[in-house]
Amino acid sequence: MVWRLSGEGRPVERRGRRKRLAPDLVRLPVKPDLKAISVAEGLRAALSVAIIIAANEYLNWPPLREAALAALLTCLCDPGGPVRRRVPLLLGFTALGALTVGGGGLLRSLGPPVALPFAVAGLFCASFARVYGPAAQRLGGLLSTVLILAVDRGLPSVTEAVVLAAVFAAGSLWAILLTMVIWRVHPYLPARRAVSAVYSALAGLTADLNGLLRAGVTDETAWEAHARKHRRTVRDAIEAARGVVVDTLRARGAGSNRAIQGLIRLETADQLFGTLIALSDLLENGTGIERRTAERMLRRLRPLLLVLGRIILSDDPMAHRRIDRAIDAIAAEARPLPASDPLSPIAGRIVERLRIAHTLAVPANFVPGVDLGGKRLPLWQRIAGPVRANLTWRSPILRHALRIAVTAAPALAFTMLWFSEYDHWLTITLVATMQPYIALTYARALERIAGTALGGLVAALVGLVCTTPLAIAAAMFPLAVVTLAVRAVSYGLFMMALTPLVVLLVEIGEPGTSEWSIAVARAALTILGGLIAVAATFGLWPNREPEQLAAKVRTAIAAHGRYAAAGFSLLLHEATVAEVGRARRGAGVASNDLEAMIARVLVEPGGQSDDRLEAALVADAALRRCAGRLAALRLDPELPAAVPPSALRAWRDWITGAMRGLAEGRSAIAPRPAVEQADTLVRIARQIELMGGVMERLESVRRG
Repeated sequence: MVWRLSGEGRPVERRGRRKRLAPDLVRLPVKPDLKAISVAEGLRAALSVAIIIAANEYLNWPPLREAALAALLTCLCDPGGPVRRRVPLLLGFTALGALTVGGGGLLRSLGPPVALPFAVAGLFCASFARVYGPAAQRLGGLLSTVLILAVDRGLPSVTEAVVLAAVFAAGSLWAILLTMVIWRVHPYLPARRAVSAVYSALAGLTADLNGLLRAGVTDETAWEAHARKHRRTVRDAIEAARGVVVDTLRARGAGSNRAIQGLIRLETADQLFGTLIALSDLLENGTGIERRTAERMLRRLRPLLLVLGRIILSDDPMAHRRIDRAIDAIAAEARPLPASDPLSPIAGRIVERLRIAHTLAVPANFVPGVDLGGKRLPLWQRIAGPVRANLTWRSPILRHALRIAVTAAPALAFTMLWFSEYDHWLTITLVATMQPYIALTYARALERIAGTALGGLVAALVGLVCTTPLAIAAAMFPLAVVTLAVRAVSYGLFMMALTPLVVLLVEIGEPGTSEWSIAVARAALTILGGLIAVAATFGLWPNREPEQLAAKVRTAIAAHGRYAAAGFSLLLHEATVAEVGRARRGAGVASNDLEAMIARVLVEPGGQSDDRLEAALVADAALRRCAGRLAALRLDPELPAAVPPSALRAWRDWITGAMRGLAEGRSAIAPRPAVEQADTLVRIARQIELMGGVMERLESVRRG
């Protein structure tokens, strides 16, 4: 397959060519992705805000507007996924938001010399929070908005600050109650169903193949009919699931564990499908021993695939022991085969892919940063590790956070010294528009300016029709529905829907103010903030050397190879703890850099790089798991007793050699060393072999 990396069929960037300092505006990622519309989320968020607005109209108590804002921001903060991971994030937003509202208002009352340093430091920390992933990035962005609004005007007393913080917390808790308990939405269910259907289709292929073996069919026509029917069915299921999974990734972000879990399960199924095709080709003219052995394996494989398909939907913890026994039984059936038999490597590959699929079926084992028992690492390690890994000038996240702080400082000072009702929109636009990379900032500025301008017109037209506070409050409900429903479709559409919502909310708080004047002020400040954001991203430590995705993957693999070499050398007393720490930080920065590039690719709704994107996502997730296992090496009490130093050296050489080969663009991996092994070593090997299975796709794109 020939891959086009540009509109003319040439690579995007060639050595020796003059680099473009500005992105191609025609190719900016501003195309809406209509598949990401979620009416249920829109209705839920609108309801959370509408009830508070109705209470405000009935009670006429101005602080309730703070509760309505908190409810809206909490709905925006919700990343989706398992409840046990969403609740801590949303409660954290509630607590931090309440403290920011109360504390920021009190500090603002002490004057700009006190409030300005606090606000700048807070914006730096909120921007730097993206080191913990997309969910933390969203949390930091919303806390930035809360902080800017909090220091907009001072609170005269501690009592008023406490009341306002409590009201904010109450509004946020109401939204959490609505989203977590009263009205739950399952955004990942379509992707899980699609991947489950792939495993069911594989079970059907396995059953039919086993039927041919039991009947002793040797007729070429029957085998061709089997291939024509079942291979097409499985391939259609895989491609359908691929579309659903990628759509989920685009809507939920590359750091979503649930979405990445579905992607790796799908990739594992795809590789297993290829192995079953090779098995059927072998068995069509296979020997009697090969057919009998394969028949026993396939008889166990079909129900195992069905269980794996069901567990994708149910996460049933009781099924794991049965799965382990079934995989062990399949491996035992193939063990008597001589190494020279062509069925032996095929059986081994089937077993290894099944073990990867089973590992992903255990939710605790999927999360990076867990020990061998699936327990999470200590809290301090989870907090300090990403921070230490990004405290280097090579980290784009650190440069971005500093850029935010430097650029926001004069904007905040201007709004504090030259105060008006709407000046905070300048700083909010600046912070929300600015991104770590020039192209993304251009796209965000374009969408925000255009969306705000159109949204201002909508707000003015609504104001002509809705002339009473009750009518305005009623109009806010459909606007809130649309705002939350399209938030993942397009940033421009989101801003177009959000602007009239904000304008009408301000009008309720300041009755008698012209909607036209509010809309014009918001549009003017948005345009100014967007232009400043673009200029700052271009002028302050810009990232002018975007690399191709395959090159970024190879760089990350090379960094993890150095981490593996240092970790094994430490076990062999051939390296120091400091050397391992430097290698670990290098691997962490490389992974963050890769994920930043993946995030840029994910915002391109056209989907022209889906195959390359999927391969990079699989490699990134595999590297994260490798890093977790490498970190657990020193915590494994059984490793020194089970694996002697000579075997550890053999494993070190194999792992580092395999990663070096992948980093150099070679997808072929040598067989594992025939020495003693432990569970941790086998898990690392599986992830390396999984990467080998997708690197060919990346390299074919690069060569094309």
